[in-house]
Amino acid sequence: MQQHVIALAGGVGGAKLAHGLAVLLPPEELTVVVNVGDDFSHLGFPVCPDLDTVLYTLAGIANPETGWGIAGESWNFMAAMQALGGETWFRLGDKDIATHTRRRQLLAEGQTLAQAIDALRRAHGIGCAILPASDDALRTRVLTEQGELDFQVYFVREQCRPVVRGLRYEGAEAAQPAKMQGRAWTETDCAGIVICPSNPYLSIAPILAMPAARRCLAERKCPALAVSPIIGGAAVKGPAAKLMREFGIEPSARAVAEYYRGLIDYLLIDQADADQAEAIAALGIRPVLADILMRDAADRRRLGQLCLDILGRHGAMVS
Repeated sequence: MQQHVIALAGGVGGAKLAHGLAVLLPPEELTVVVNVGDDFSHLGFPVCPDLDTVLYTLAGIANPETGWGIAGESWNFMAAMQALGGETWFRLGDKDIATHTRRRQLLAEGQTLAQAIDALRRAHGIGCAILPASDDALRTRVLTEQGELDFQVYFVREQCRPVVRGLRYEGAEAAQPAKMQGRAWTETDCAGIVICPSNPYLSIAPILAMPAARRCLAERKCPALAVSPIIGGAAVKGPAAKLMREFGIEPSARAVAEYYRGLIDYLLIDQADADQAEAIAALGIRPVLADILMRDAADRRRLGQLCLDILGRHGAMVS
């Protein structure tokens, strides 16, 4: 498939599939649009966790044990910060701090976040475009039994322990999709859209909370697919299943389909969830059964190829 693909991503699962797509497509034919709802200012640094996870993964330097951060990281800065009585609940590695410092420099020079990320992408030798979903402030707020929490406080400091009653995407109504080559990513002609197996509520919802982004998916003229982050009733990584239960939703591939109803044509689900295929089809979404767990680089490539095959066959599959 030799046409442009847009991948919506956030977190480790999203970064893995983005990597699989990046090794298959010519650089000019892929743009990875990344969640910014997790972004925050910490210790004076502009920290962009999902963007950096995608950067490090596509650069081949991500920590293979965690999926985030940099391999071979050292922690001298954090040790010194602890000795000084500073905050250490959100750990910044020494190499990682270079990323945040360089981003802070670029932003201080007047560059947009998209421009700053593009500079970091080029410095890492990454070919495909990586774009923040928006250059505007768009932040995920978590409504818990303990009150409203900043996302990173909930996710990292509190380790997702508080019971969640709702989510708020602050700034989403006014936020505009970031631009690439002078055009918003939502206005770019493309052959297909891939929603990576990221947390629907925490990684993809902040993107879709922008009216222009949701409209892009709802009124698309190209095929769109999503990969389920739920396998066998459990999240591959992160709190997606926990959130579903707290929202009164049974964690399942069908629940993912319900969430994306009207926005996608296909949902890739694991063979373990074959019994849900009929219910997903009833929602107007074509289920595609496969082994969707990405254990290694070969799995990323295999799943990426399947996504491209589905997008490329779309006309024949719906005729």
